Amino acid sequence: MQNDVAVVTIKGVMPTANGCAVFLGNEEKTFIIYVDQSVGTAIQMTLGGVKKERPLTHDLIGSMLLGFGAQLDHVVVNDARDGTYFARILLHMENEIGKKIIELDARPSDSIVLALQQKRPIYVARAVFDTVEDMTEVLEKVLKQQAEESGDKGEST
Repeated sequence: MQNDVAVVTIKGVMPTANGCAVFLGNEEKTFIIYVDQSVGTAIQMTLGGVKKERPLTHDLIGSMLLGFGAQLDHVVVNDARDGTYFARILLHMENEIGKKIIELDARPSDSIVLALQQKRPIYVARAVFDTVEDMTEVLEKVLKQQAEESGDKGEST
């Protein structure tokens, strides 16, 4: 499988007019998946280790998996068509009856949150990764601008 996929991490989450831009990538390339505001917030909270007073939807899903004895193995962004990305969540279960691997269709945004919460790898199919536009420079510019803005705020106080 390792040649068929690229391992990626979350390099940044930025608000947009209609939600959030999630920058995914590795040392080779960075690309963007746009997600709705609530999922963008869930990604940011998970990355920041924010403790929640009540479980959010992704927390509930993680608890349900645990309750059923299933473990998230990894997620794969496996396709992209007309600007829409598709993903698969791979779970494994092992009990007295035997071992079972379950593959579920899912939105990449939800898959990313679950992988982050469970500290599991995020993969992108090589066919997808090789065709996405490299947004590394855009991310670097945005991060630089944010650093300058937060530096300006620090100087004025």
